[in-house]
Amino acid sequence: MNLSLKPWNTFGIEHNARRIVCAENTHQLLEAWQSAVEQQQPVLILGEGSNVLFLEDFAGTVIINRIKGIKISEEADAWLLHVGAGENWHQLVQFTLEREMPGLENLALIPGCTGSSPIQNIGAYGVELQRVCDYVDCVELSSGKQQRLSAKECRFGYRDSIFKHEYQDRVAITAVGLRLAKAWQPVLTYGDLTRLDPATVTPQQVFDAVCHMRTSKLPDPKVYGNAGSFFKNPVITAEEAVALLAAHPHAPHYPQTDGSVKLAAGWLIDQCQLKGTSTGGAAVHHLQALVLINAGQATSDDVVQLAHLVRQRVGEKFNVWLEPEVRFIGHAGEVNAVEVIA
Repeated sequence: MNLSLKPWNTFGIEHNARRIVCAENTHQLLEAWQSAVEQQQPVLILGEGSNVLFLEDFAGTVIINRIKGIKISEEADAWLLHVGAGENWHQLVQFTLEREMPGLENLALIPGCTGSSPIQNIGAYGVELQRVCDYVDCVELSSGKQQRLSAKECRFGYRDSIFKHEYQDRVAITAVGLRLAKAWQPVLTYGDLTRLDPATVTPQQVFDAVCHMRTSKLPDPKVYGNAGSFFKNPVITAEEAVALLAAHPHAPHYPQTDGSVKLAAGWLIDQCQLKGTSTGGAAVHHLQALVLINAGQATSDDVVQLAHLVRQRVGEKFNVWLEPEVRFIGHAGEVNAVEVIA
């Protein structure tokens, strides 16, 4: 059977899969995975498809992880949440704030499911998932063995984790454990948040400011298909940063604890006057250069060609080579996105 993947990816790219299964529990997920393996078909597990670009038809089974449920317990100094992988991330952020359990407000409106959050170590406005992650529950697909990884064992890095390396294609995430400290500390280091008073600010005000920043800059996927930030913010060495800032003193830059320096990919793209640039049905968003959009009937080739153009222009101007944050999916699974757009 050829089933459309268009409803299952926020880019709204038209490709098909042989089979699509919605799994509401671990048993259904394992059954679908093992059935595909027995038939020697490739398998892909998706949350909300908000961080993928399908390059072509998928030759096997796509499993939509819809394992739900939120359990709350508490210790003297923290709330502990056990969240099913299929729970919508933004709804989880709202859920915690409504119950006066702050800590996730900087991560509001990040698209996707909770189960995808550790894979990318999602982050925004100065906060990454690793700040609040206690553990990740997963199941080994070949054996059905359940496993709990501590946050340390997840080996979180910038948009990175063990789930992009040894555990890729080997396990499915079934739940995420979060630890939200009762002694709330606002993080007000980015954008409009810097204008808030740390002495009086409330979690709701941080949430509202983050939602305002995201909605004013980022296109609604229901209007223009997109996968959020298309490129990672590049991290360069201290020496490279000195040279770049000598030539471009106004470049936003964020020193990291290891001595490296993170740059703003959106600013780099913007300096190349690429906002609004299009290739076929794909375009660089006119308000936020970091987002590539499906402006109307875009093909995956349109998006790839546009991403190549953006990477080349930025590389030629700054000698900084952008890498996609979006996962590229070929006919049998994930492929190297940098190689595709290089």
